[in-house]
Amino acid sequence: MLIFIIELFVVLLALYLGSRYGSLALGAIAGLGIAFLVFDHGLQPGTPPTDVIYIIVAAVTCAGVLQASGGMDWLVQLAERLLRRHPQHITYLAPLTTFFLTVLVGTGHVMYTLMPIITDVAIKKGIRPERPCAVASVASMIAIICSPISAAVIAFSTISNASGFPISIPQIVAVTIPSCLIGIMIAAAWSSRRGLDLDKDPEFQALIADNEGHDYVYGKTDTLLDKKIPVKAKRAVYIFLTAIAVIVVLAFVQQILPAHETVVAVEGAKDVVLGTGSTVSPQQLADAGIVMAGVTVKKAVTIKMYLVIQIILITAAALMIIFCDAKPKKAVAGNVWQSGMVAVVAIYGIAWLANTFFGAHMADIKDLLGAMVAHQRWTVALMFFIFSVLINSQGAVIVSLLPVAYALGIPGWVLLGVLPCAYGYFFIPNYPTDIATVNIDRSGTTRIGRYVLNHSFMVPGLISVVVSTIVCYALAYLFF
Repeated sequence: MLIFIIELFVVLLALYLGSRYGSLALGAIAGLGIAFLVFDHGLQPGTPPTDVIYIIVAAVTCAGVLQASGGMDWLVQLAERLLRRHPQHITYLAPLTTFFLTVLVGTGHVMYTLMPIITDVAIKKGIRPERPCAVASVASMIAIICSPISAAVIAFSTISNASGFPISIPQIVAVTIPSCLIGIMIAAAWSSRRGLDLDKDPEFQALIADNEGHDYVYGKTDTLLDKKIPVKAKRAVYIFLTAIAVIVVLAFVQQILPAHETVVAVEGAKDVVLGTGSTVSPQQLADAGIVMAGVTVKKAVTIKMYLVIQIILITAAALMIIFCDAKPKKAVAGNVWQSGMVAVVAIYGIAWLANTFFGAHMADIKDLLGAMVAHQRWTVALMFFIFSVLINSQGAVIVSLLPVAYALGIPGWVLLGVLPCAYGYFFIPNYPTDIATVNIDRSGTTRIGRYVLNHSFMVPGLISVVVSTIVCYALAYLFF
């Protein structure tokens, strides 16, 4: 037990240091933890989640190329037109726009472009910007589990299918989208009454009392409405949306996917003793493409869905480069591609570290948590939430903890029901989207409190996650 505690401490220390340094450090410092567990404590290295990572790379590349084409500007322009047309409803419309932008492109970092517009609309209408800004930031993040091309959703589908809970990406988002929308709207309703109106807020009135402060708050107008969107950029959006639609359709009707002939091991077949005296398993023979009677056979196998997703997304990226003048160098320099690749490195390191630790101590973990989880299945939600607070990545939470949850015997529908709890990194306001929102709000009403945890995102985040989880759990129980 002492060894278990020491190695758990190493894992938690690596996660803490990684989150403290941020960005690529999450994956790199996790690698330091792996090195300690493997070389110093002799644990067998886990397996990096390569299938999930490849899909994320394809999705990030496709979304990055869309941004490079100018298509992202068109989507934001459409959202801005909606917000400025109905400024009195900004507290409800702002989280809806950030939510659906994330659903479309698979990353919440698209909100950076939209947040200055939300702030500007609120200030010009006399609405306290904290109200729409905080809940819009939360909405952009919880929407990750609602996007068919996000790391979290792809990982949940891939791992669940491998663990005996067959579920497609459309089935996942059909549960998470309505659940999270309900949670966000209730959080927006609470936000609509939070704090003092700008004309009654003494701090805000003091800020605009002199000409310099007044010009700082009211003199700047952030807008994309006057930007001319080229036809090629709109064409890129159509290609991108078509790719997502094709993925959704094929996930529903996988029987139309192409099949190829391959060698597979016969179920129940025994190991084969070679002439040299060495023993070879049926799976090893199948991997080598060797057909042996009673051990391996040739079989038509339908292409896996995770490969289909990769093919379609990189094809869409290629079409946007060829026909929409999307510059690859510009895509690589964009914040969508960069933030996505940072997430890839984080998931790579954290999931590998988690697989190494959990793989070595699964028996101990079952002894510690098995009874509790068996009687109170919902407690897995706390595992998801706490882990998310530590590592700031929903994809990493899913990739790291979902195999463990299945190994503990938790049914797939329960895990689907608590999926919103994978978003917990609003709790400590150190995530880039929250920090950016605080800095963008020129009124100073969106803030990090004196005691850190009393910040603008805490209550909207808690309301969104708790309500979304309750609804998601009910829907998952009803349908699965």
